[in-house]
Amino acid sequence: MATARPDKPASDLPTPPGRRPRKAATPRRPLTQEAIVETAIRVLDAEGLEAVTMRRVAQELGTGPASLYAHVSGKEELRELMLDRVAAEIKLPEPDPARWQEQLKELAREIRRVYTSHRDIAMVSMGLVPTGPHLLDVAEAQLALMRAGGVPKKIAGMAVDTLGMFLDADAIEGTIYYAKAPAGEDPHAYFEEYFGQFREYFAALPPDRYPVLTGMVRELTDSDDDGRFEFGLDLLVRGVASYVEDEERPG
Repeated sequence: MATARPDKPASDLPTPPGRRPRKAATPRRPLTQEAIVETAIRVLDAEGLEAVTMRRVAQELGTGPASLYAHVSGKEELRELMLDRVAAEIKLPEPDPARWQEQLKELAREIRRVYTSHRDIAMVSMGLVPTGPHLLDVAEAQLALMRAGGVPKKIAGMAVDTLGMFLDADAIEGTIYYAKAPAGEDPHAYFEEYFGQFREYFAALPPDRYPVLTGMVRELTDSDDDGRFEFGLDLLVRGVASYVEDEERPG
């Protein structure tokens, strides 16, 4: 009666003649919420927000969509987690009452820089009440700057929302414009060329019907994307500062 031989792994054997050696198997990274969010952000940066689906992220991780739901409830939560992770890149200032207006502008520029470096992530922020820890850190920093400058609580509470809408809209609009640039072309150069066409169009409008508009073509089209952003930011911060009351100033 034949006895069964013990089952030995094939990896113990040498490579047969004419065959290529097998590569050692790479251990699969454990599936965690952090890994899911990081993968989703990679897809976002490469292809935009619409490409970020549970199915696509699962494919990138080498698993099925069902396995993601143990860590993320769905696409909406995934997007919020992505935004909060992106917000962790924002550098926050220590409030200086003497410089609060400039610090508020610096923080706005930093938020814009981070958001625009991640394609259309600002679309998640639009209409979202921040609850993630990093988003709350940003809101806390903005409010702390305004309060340090003597902005009343009610005004600061409304202003943080208004600033958020301005930053979201600017980032989204910039992404839309730059996405129109042909592959391989400098988006900033394309942006200027794109608006140059409208400069010619406005200049060709009938002045008897649009006397003010045709008389201001240069003023309407000369500023670049950064110039328009800086004007809007200055307008908002000056408006907030107009509500400062000395008696509200801490200390």
